[in-house]
Amino acid sequence: MTRALTLLSKKVKLEKISSIYETEPVGYKEQPLFLNLVCQISTNLSPEKLLHLAKTIENKMGRVPSSPNSPRPIDIDILFYDDQIINTQDLVIPHPRITERAFVLVPLAEIAPIFVHPQLSKSIAELATAVEGHKKVEKWHREIPNVSTIHRRAL
Repeated sequence: MTRALTLLSKKVKLEKISSIYETEPVGYKEQPLFLNLVCQISTNLSPEKLLHLAKTIENKMGRVPSSPNSPRPIDIDILFYDDQIINTQDLVIPHPRITERAFVLVPLAEIAPIFVHPQLSKSIAELATAVEGHKKVEKWHREIPNVSTIHRRAL
């Protein structure tokens, strides 16, 4: 996660980084627990160029095409892009499954609780408390070196 944030911070400004959360895998259950975090960024990149950056970072970190929900070293998604609604073959924003994913909404509510989903007109805090499984999303209590340093440096 530190490496992904470092690579991301070379092209965008990291504004906020959530705590790290440990969660059960979704779909394919026979794999280790997942670690999740959410960050808020500022960028001049278009949504399409931001997607390209995310995929480039995933590739640099060893992600290879595989079946959905299978183990992978990193997964970077664009959840929102301001209040834009985008629906193309390559990119859908807001992320289409965000309302089903406690592992996304809980860390997102930590850093952006009052942000309003542009299609649902509900705050992230409201969505996070309503999503199934939100009580199973727990903060990871081990420290990943340099995450707080990246955050401080980016502010």
